[in-house]
Amino acid sequence: MTPDIARAIPGPEWLRIRRVEAAERALSMPMPSTEEEMWRYSRVAEIDFARYTYAASAPTVTGSTGNPDGPDEQAPGAPSPDVFAEWNAALSEPMVLRTRPGQLVDTAIVLEHSVLDGQATFPRLVIDAAADSELTVVERFRSASDVNALVSPLVEVRAGAGARVRYLAVNELGSSVMSVAHQLAWAGRDSTVTLATIALGGDYARVRTEAVATGQGSSTRQMALYFADGHQMHDFRTIQAHEAPRSQSNLLFKGAVKDTARSVYTGLIRIAHDAKGSSAFQTNRNLTLSEGAWAESVPNLDIDTNDVRCSHASTVGPIDTEQRFYLESRGVPPEVAERLIVLGFFDEVLEQMPVPTLASQLRARVAAKLDGVAV
Repeated sequence: MTPDIARAIPGPEWLRIRRVEAAERALSMPMPSTEEEMWRYSRVAEIDFARYTYAASAPTVTGSTGNPDGPDEQAPGAPSPDVFAEWNAALSEPMVLRTRPGQLVDTAIVLEHSVLDGQATFPRLVIDAAADSELTVVERFRSASDVNALVSPLVEVRAGAGARVRYLAVNELGSSVMSVAHQLAWAGRDSTVTLATIALGGDYARVRTEAVATGQGSSTRQMALYFADGHQMHDFRTIQAHEAPRSQSNLLFKGAVKDTARSVYTGLIRIAHDAKGSSAFQTNRNLTLSEGAWAESVPNLDIDTNDVRCSHASTVGPIDTEQRFYLESRGVPPEVAERLIVLGFFDEVLEQMPVPTLASQLRARVAAKLDGVAV
């Protein structure tokens, strides 16, 4: 991965210049360290760019907004908080989904990414929702079970006044794939934005998700379901940022780990001085299903004003013994009882997913993983 590769990617000259500048910044940046709070507990030290060969992302797209999808030179670029985001800026061919003011896209737009062995890919999706428009977007990341690869996707969501945007990322990668993802959303006045993730695959799978309420009366929601087994690790870092008054944010992340798998969740609610009258709620629940499994949950608050409502809740522990006893006392075998309890635990998230028709399919995937069947 070099500036020469960035320069050779097709696109307008202004975009090529930006790519080369990003590549030069990436080459001068160190890899993140677990000494940094945002990377604490992570497995970032195991990622070696030299093991992979760059490949362009070429998703299959179903559905369309019916509008031009070229990048906009005047659009503000997303910040790049780490070397992965910089390489994404350098080596991606942005796919842009735009809506017209008042446009309702009633069918979900689905992007299917197939990750191949030995490749490093950097998908980038820009969702530009005009005022009072509405759309739902799903990105699915898949690979064969024996694929060894790196995928580092980035999505930017910009919601205009009164827009309604729902985004869902589904990780169904093989157990040897490294994934470092970044999700960003800016919610304009009176808009509603949902960022949702289903994480079942990957070896080390990290998602940094940031929802920024930039307009008065805006509302953001962040959701995730993650389930790790074997030697997997799922790593979530979330930011709920309030810059405008009377804005709202809600977060619900639920995860389970079994065998020797690990999960990390660290979340921050940040309310700026001018965001009076805002409310923010953060909930992270984790089940440890095996003696060797480990989960970490660290919620944080950073409040710079008064007249706000904020709360956070965090739990890590095994299945409730009373729930298990109740089922077993009615003749349910222990392994079936555990299965029912875990599926019920995840249903709260599945029922709120942006695409209800996917809920049953994803529930079956979780059930298969509980039964030890590779997804």
